[in-house]
Amino acid sequence: MKDLRNLLLDRDGTIIHERHYLSRPEDVELLPAAGSSLKRLSNAGLRLFLLSNQSGIGRGYFTESDLEAVRTRLEQILAPYGVTFQGQLHCPHGPEEGCSCRKPRTGMWDTLRDQCGLRAERSLIVGDKMADVEFGKNAGLAATVLVLTGHGASEARELGIPEPSGRWRELENASVRLWPDVVARDLDAVSDWLLGQ
Repeated sequence: MKDLRNLLLDRDGTIIHERHYLSRPEDVELLPAAGSSLKRLSNAGLRLFLLSNQSGIGRGYFTESDLEAVRTRLEQILAPYGVTFQGQLHCPHGPEEGCSCRKPRTGMWDTLRDQCGLRAERSLIVGDKMADVEFGKNAGLAATVLVLTGHGASEARELGIPEPSGRWRELENASVRLWPDVVARDLDAVSDWLLGQ
């Protein structure tokens, strides 16, 4: 498992289907194999953390209570898989507010690191946006993974990031370019990569 202990996850487009400013619990839907993949990773000893930009709050599209209802629904959907998050953080600010917590800035990492005693060299992030990749690099995490679900495929195309010929691909020179260390088709492919299968 490459000596990794902490898996930081984006939510929308990574674990659940991307919905424009998701605010209704009834719209929460797991991506295919997301629940079973998270179960495999959790059973292998990885601690799961959820980090999400939620600018819809700052823009007035929905409230913190709406976000909490969506969070509760996600927990209910994942419960049959035995999946729980060790921590869940979100940034409620719009991009124009210049806060320190909105990915790709590292405020949420700083909070998790301090509250949960996380070490960057034992942590990685998986997300469907380059903001997740930049976040991981800014925080000095051991690895960054871009999944091709959600916005991932279009962001990869825009940057010329090669798609994997199989289920995942480790990218050379990822530290030189602003590219992820790994590009994977989905969370199931990420779990195969992490578990060496």
